[in-house]
Parts: sequence; structure tokens; C-alpha cells
Amino acid sequence: MKSTEIETFELNEEEKPYSIRHRCYYFSKEIILFVKDCKYDKVYGSLFDQLVRSATSVGANVVEGKAGSSKKDWRKFLIIALKSANETKYWLCLIRDTMEVNKLKITELLQEADELSRIIARIVINSDK
Repeated sequence: MKSTEIETFELNEEEKPYSIRHRCYYFSKEIILFVKDCKYDKVYGSLFDQLVRSATSVGANVVEGKAGSSKKDWRKFLIIALKSANETKYWLCLIRDTMEVNKLKITELLQEADELSRIIARIVINSDK
């Protein structure tokens, strides 16, 4: 991508994002929409704040890594993205187990977080070869 181009994350409804950047973007968007629709007491506020921070960090670090100045820099950002994906699973499980929320949606989000985690881990492992 040229430096003057702006990356777009728009896809048709039928399309499944195959780019890790797009997939992370849509995951972040789903987390934000999930949190927006949840009603919760003040005590749970920090859980949702942490969930949004960790989930959006996954894609942000993947995108930031692409702009890295070296392979080592790129790999560092991917490792941070992997850690954020794993942290996201932690917050989703905690919310699932302590609140009355849409369990089906949580299960879907957990599955996507796990898949993203596995993909990013595989990219990091293969980058050593």
C-alpha cells in the first residue's frame, strides 16, 4: 500500500474477512457493539473497559506492526497483539461467569478471539523460520 492510500475496512455483508487486519478490525467492532448493548452495574464497568481496550489492541498492534521499521519490530507488535487476544479471552470469560449476558454472543466472541490468537501465534512462530 502506498503511503498516500488509506486502508479501508469495508466489506460486503456476504464477504468473510480473510486478511488478519480486517478480521481483527471486525472483531474489535463486534466487541464495541456487544459492550454498547450490555446493561451493567458500576462494579462491572472496569471489566467492560478492559475488554474494549484489550480487544481493540489486537488489531491496532497488527496494523502498527505492518508499519514497523524492521522484521524484529513487526514481530514485537504481533506478540503484543497475541497477548491482547489472550487477555480479551480472560475478560470475556470473567464477564460470562459473573453476569447475566448473552451467552451465545460471548461464545461467538470467545471463539473468534481464540481463532485470532491461534492465527497470530502461527504467524509469530513461522516468522522464526
